[in-house]
Amino acid sequence: MNEKTDKIILPHSILLKDRSELSVSGVTDVDSFDEQVIVACTDMGELTISGEGLHITCLNIEKGELSVEGKICAMTYLERPERSGGFFSKVFR
Repeated sequence: MNEKTDKIILPHSILLKDRSELSVSGVTDVDSFDEQVIVACTDMGELTISGEGLHITCLNIEKGELSVEGKICAMTYLERPERSGGFFSKVFR
């Protein structure tokens, strides 16, 4: 079976309230989580949330929603590298 699946890009936003309540939309996956670090995938890149006593209170991948409680210390993005075809595609242009 060949089914054509179009990737739906979800709108991405971040709402931080009092550095203790975080709501993120546009989340496509959560790679890892513990009480100090949560790594979430978004269409804008990989989002790393750092803090203390972090707890995921809501995760809905279908809607792209993530809610976190705890002491939020930092949020950083890691850009996804664009696929250029690798080394050999550059050599054989």
